[in-house]
Amino acid sequence: QFSFQENGWGASLAERLVRKCDVVNRGLSGYNTRWAKLILPRLISKSTGAESTVAVTIFFGANDSALKDLNPKQHVPLEEYAANLKSMIQYLKSVDITEDRIILITPPPLQESAWEKECLAKGDKLNRRNATTGEYAQACVQVARDCGTDVVDLWTLMQKNQDFSSYLSDGLHLSTKGNSFLAAQLWSHLDKKLSALPSLLPYWRDVDHTNPEASLL
Repeated sequence: QFSFQENGWGASLAERLVRKCDVVNRGLSGYNTRWAKLILPRLISKSTGAESTVAVTIFFGANDSALKDLNPKQHVPLEEYAANLKSMIQYLKSVDITEDRIILITPPPLQESAWEKECLAKGDKLNRRNATTGEYAQACVQVARDCGTDVVDLWTLMQKNQDFSSYLSDGLHLSTKGNSFLAAQLWSHLDKKLSALPSLLPYWRDVDHTNPEASLL
């Protein structure tokens, strides 16, 4: 949901793709795969037009991996998380969006000390662990392998730079730098799929002002 905020990764992709295709944001803050699986047919249906869909990203795990005893509302068991991702991929294929157009994104790493401050400020205990989030990230990568989709392993990629705290605004959610990092990682996957897309309508200098119909219709 936050990807279309200023400097968000979704907004960055939309800017890159302006006049090529529309970037549609269907992110829902706080949701997990159990809920997303149920509403996916409402978000993407046969009538959405599979032939005009060039890519779909599925980005879940940060909420699913919340600790069951401290955050039972958002927690989804690891095996169910993987099954839900597979179910969403199968649904997309059933509406003719093929696996080569699907990109899974793992949850980012959790910076525990920063997120603990956020939890304590609300009177809660630390309700996530980075090692647990890593298990969900591994499961997401495995689902991508099993189903033949692309995957951006954000959890691993962000930790290659040992201090990954700058990628996160509060230990959990992406900062401006984290959004930029994800946009760049996604673009390396999307560029191959989208580089051949033509621009919609000619550049204004190329329009014949004496006969615009000839250029525009």
